[in-house]
Amino acid sequence: MPPELDALRSKPRHGESVAQRAGRAVRRAIASSPAAETASVTQTAYAIQQPVTTGRQIAVSSIRGGAGKSTVAALLALTYAHYRADPVLAVEADPALGTLPHRLGAREVRWSGTDLAQIVDPSMLITDLTGYLIPFPGGGWLLPGSQGAIGTRLDIDTYRVVMTSLRRYFATTVVDCETLPAEVARTALVTTQARVLVSPATPEGVAATRSVLDWVGGLHPGMLPTTVVVLSHVSPDSGLELRKATEHLGIGGATVLPLPYDRHLAAGGAIRTELLGERTLQAAARIAAEAMNRAVSRGPGRQRTGRTAPETPGGAGRPAPDVHRSAPGHATPYAAPSASGPGHPMSGPGTSTPYGGYAAPAHPHDGAPR
Repeated sequence: MPPELDALRSKPRHGESVAQRAGRAVRRAIASSPAAETASVTQTAYAIQQPVTTGRQIAVSSIRGGAGKSTVAALLALTYAHYRADPVLAVEADPALGTLPHRLGAREVRWSGTDLAQIVDPSMLITDLTGYLIPFPGGGWLLPGSQGAIGTRLDIDTYRVVMTSLRRYFATTVVDCETLPAEVARTALVTTQARVLVSPATPEGVAATRSVLDWVGGLHPGMLPTTVVVLSHVSPDSGLELRKATEHLGIGGATVLPLPYDRHLAAGGAIRTELLGERTLQAAARIAAEAMNRAVSRGPGRQRTGRTAPETPGGAGRPAPDVHRSAPGHATPYAAPSASGPGHPMSGPGTSTPYGGYAAPAHPHDGAPR
């Protein structure tokens, strides 16, 4: 975004009004269950932080523009970068003047995916590679799809080179794809470990998304159990019956989760997590947890963690230190914040989770400081 256009933006607002925050505080004081809220937050944090053995790539797409695809991709990238201790990458595979760099607060774009595909080399260290990427809040890295110019295209071969080359460096990669059925988006659907399909929370959006799910199930029946459908509310009152929409879209094994309306998200611009509404933070964490579960297990109900999330003695609302440890000599210099309580899944100090076994063979720089 050119600096001269910053004057077009109004002052960022909190995602929830003062009345909404006050009402929630009253309800929590009167009728909430701290134990249940703590257990839910702990389980979500544990799912997001579960160790992986190879790089997990999660594709985010939608049926049309304006559905909130880039917003969801940015929320996932910010959530993973906040919770996880290992390197997180956000890739913009939508070069048609996409908004992912704006959502992640990028002030400049130096290298695009097409540029990086021409210079990436297996001998590069992660410290060499990050010189071509853009850091975003939380410690993650961004690879834009273009340099803000119309006409830039990302072809299939370039996409495959970039995704294959970068997988060994990053434990979690979120890919902001083109809208379906574009060629790169179709390729991303079948080459990533999990996929997130963003739909407007409207009857028309649900109907179109169901057609897309039927098409995805026809490509391969195993893809639906690793798909998360996000119903994005772009207005305060969408007029959608959420329960019936979930039943309609959940056939075949796909998980359906809502993303509530948030004034901060609706205003556009860089996402500041401290201004997001509490319900939005919780929804983003749930979506990230479901996507990670499916990326690791390749299907619901078969998570490799094999147990429920451990809790800190005394129920303080933080996960106990993860029992998964790195192999001897594997560097784990990062500390990923965990949930600090039932209020904000993205706030507070926490434990670190090692990137279990992700080191590429004979690669000395996995786990290098970012």
